[in-house]
Amino acid sequence: MNQLRFSGIRDNKKRGSVSDFLKEFIQPKSKLSFVSAFFTIYAYHKMKENLDEIDELRFLFGEPRFIRSLDPEKTDKKAFNIEDNVLSLSNRLEQSRIARECESWIREKVQIRSIRKPNFLHGKMYHIRERGGLTHCITGSSNFTVNGLGLNEIPNIELNLITNDNRDIQDLLNWFNEIWESEHVEDVKGEVIEYLKQLYLDYSPEFIYYKTLYHIFQKYLQDKANLDLLENKTHFFDTLIWNKLFEFQKDGVKSAINKIEEYNGCIIADSVGLGKTFEALAVIKYFELRNDRVLVLCPKKLRNNWTVYQATNQTSLNPFIDDKFGYMVLNHTDLRDEGRQGDVDLSSVLWGNFDLVVIDESHNFRNNTKGKRDEEGNTIRKSRYEKLMQDIIQSGKNTKVLLLTATPVNVNLGDLKNQLYFLSAGDDYKYSESIGIDSIHRTLTNSQKIFTLWADPKNTNRKTEDLIEKLPPGFFKLLDELTIARSRKHIIKYYKANLEKIGSFPKRKKPIKIKKKIDLNDRFMSYDKIYKEISEYRLSLFTPFTFLKTEMIPEYEKKVSPRMVKNFTQEKREYFLAGMMKVNFMKRLESSIHSFRITIDRTIRK
Repeated sequence: MNQLRFSGIRDNKKRGSVSDFLKEFIQPKSKLSFVSAFFTIYAYHKMKENLDEIDELRFLFGEPRFIRSLDPEKTDKKAFNIEDNVLSLSNRLEQSRIARECESWIREKVQIRSIRKPNFLHGKMYHIRERGGLTHCITGSSNFTVNGLGLNEIPNIELNLITNDNRDIQDLLNWFNEIWESEHVEDVKGEVIEYLKQLYLDYSPEFIYYKTLYHIFQKYLQDKANLDLLENKTHFFDTLIWNKLFEFQKDGVKSAINKIEEYNGCIIADSVGLGKTFEALAVIKYFELRNDRVLVLCPKKLRNNWTVYQATNQTSLNPFIDDKFGYMVLNHTDLRDEGRQGDVDLSSVLWGNFDLVVIDESHNFRNNTKGKRDEEGNTIRKSRYEKLMQDIIQSGKNTKVLLLTATPVNVNLGDLKNQLYFLSAGDDYKYSESIGIDSIHRTLTNSQKIFTLWADPKNTNRKTEDLIEKLPPGFFKLLDELTIARSRKHIIKYYKANLEKIGSFPKRKKPIKIKKKIDLNDRFMSYDKIYKEISEYRLSLFTPFTFLKTEMIPEYEKKVSPRMVKNFTQEKREYFLAGMMKVNFMKRLESSIHSFRITIDRTIRK
């Protein structure tokens, strides 16, 4: 035997397992007192030979969420399982028999109580009193599960300590008895038995079919119930903006509201022309009816698209005067500490006081740009991204975010990541539990790598289905839970009946190709030939550094660029400047031949 087994520690590894301890000391007619947050029928099954011969077991659940999971409305996620989640299919096939045997054993020999208050009891303890009076006890981290007790091939690494001192063993039993008899616990044996029955009863195929349908649409039904509850309180469905929406827009609004409520944010990425602004107005009205403060951030050129609907606009141009929209509108460029926007002094704006922030054209924030820093790295001026993230979202009291964009990804998935961080307030692990995404950054980075390999021009046999198969499930989870992205094809396919009532989307006429020659006599060179000649120009006027002696370059670099950016020399600057000038020649040609001639002539004369 490994000498580590003589240790008082049981870690389910070299020092032995908790199940070894229990099997060694549980004798016929023993009386057991266990505390654990978990109990599984498979752990019982593997310990069955010992447990069936005991006199009694008092089992205390340290976490009441198991009891609440028996609620038919399933209002809380099940944190505790009667059945283990780590077992093979062969074990699953025996579940009915094992559950029936476990229920019979519990009815005859087990008392079960549970702590009423969540997170009130965190300890795990296994106390054994043999028939002759000898007592044994082990305490630590192991729950009464297959992995927790070390009954599996790859068990959990635990930390448990055997108590050998009789006084301490008795004190632990006294501690258990005090909790067992206290007002903080309740008897739950009946509820556990009822749950076990669900595991072994035979159900008809029809029942299983309807049960499956219920679980598929459970979230949808719950979301609908939540909206109906709000309607009863606020009459949201009576607002002008709601009744102005088409059916597909109403579904988008419902989905967006539910996502914002559940995940603190949502991206509406419907295609251009599907009415994202009206959908956002409906979402805004929903939150305004709850007396929430709303800020709309939009590009300056789109400002009038939002101010026209504000309650302050008492003109015929505002179709929603009676909805009395009270949101505040600022431009993206107003994300600064000083200055004015109309009558608003930006230095006095309480940026952290908004309950909902709506960001139109959110792809303008696709880059996590850093603000101006001094030589020591201290912030002199925040970038717009930093201002939005730090002063509005992170400093706010659980500020919710709605992003509007038809192009959430411009270059790569990093664009989407930076926008999703607004929803998570910069927390990369925000959705590890709610969605099952361990890291937003890692999920999107891995997905981008897979896409890049798939999109490689050398990969001539690439198929869309191959990409979908290779992308991690977490990527699709992230998109499904946090974004709404529909195209015209989607609307035509799934809202065909509604489109027949309101009319179809307008169809664009095919463009007429008109190819005109630059000059009537066809004497002017082609664009390709002109570009080739321009590319060969040296443009020495803009590249004086190329004429310096090599030994003199460092000295001139210091004079010209005292704060030179690393790996970006003056010579490189001049090289890129010459390249820009060549492009400018072509742009002048696009304007007119006359403009092109003037620019070329000036350059030559210089």
